[in-house]
Amino acid sequence: MNMKKIIFTFTLLTAVVLQVAAQYSSEPKKKKWYTTRGGDAGLVSFSNVSRNGKMLNNVPRFTAFLNTGTNFNTDFSKHVGFFTGINGKNIGVIYDDTANTRWKRRVLLLGVPAGFKFGNLEKGNFFYIGAQADLAINYKEKKFVDGDKVSKSNDWFGKQTPLFMPSVFAGFRTSKKVGLKAQYFPNNFFNQDFTKDNSRPFAGMEANVFFITLSYDFTMREFVSGSTRR
Repeated sequence: MNMKKIIFTFTLLTAVVLQVAAQYSSEPKKKKWYTTRGGDAGLVSFSNVSRNGKMLNNVPRFTAFLNTGTNFNTDFSKHVGFFTGINGKNIGVIYDDTANTRWKRRVLLLGVPAGFKFGNLEKGNFFYIGAQADLAINYKEKKFVDGDKVSKSNDWFGKQTPLFMPSVFAGFRTSKKVGLKAQYFPNNFFNQDFTKDNSRPFAGMEANVFFITLSYDFTMREFVSGSTRR
């Protein structure tokens, strides 16, 4: 799938999500929808980075920046519900290329999740599971030699990573509106075909990102019978 098709598919999916939410918010005969706003308070990601099958030394990466969004929720019963939305994510890898050279590479994602909730939805104690379709919108890298930063770069819609980065997730949420979530990206973090200065810096590079996060959310607005209440 080329870039134009990916962007078109993502834009269409986002528009459908927004249209469905708007429709249900204005039609009293439909099921009740409500929005929750939250995110990942502290995201710790792990990855096994390798080059040509040889493992490189890598360390966990922590971030609390730009991991937030809005979800649209509907409950089919007291125990089963569905949600989608628009969420931002900050994922990346940190690894040692050589004994004295370390790279920090990250990408900002904008995605649409789709998942189901199971549990006591009235009290807010439930498990959830789902998948997410993300677009990589900003890539950033930093190079360190002997602990000193020697270079950095920042590219919007850079080709260093795949543009489309799907993932699967599972977690739980408590009545205190906090919880724990795990998310896994099955595709390679690196675009092995990326070319810079007539070379392919990521040739043979492999990394799959997995993260665990303390998540939070709180009810922002509830749509009832065509009107809204806070």
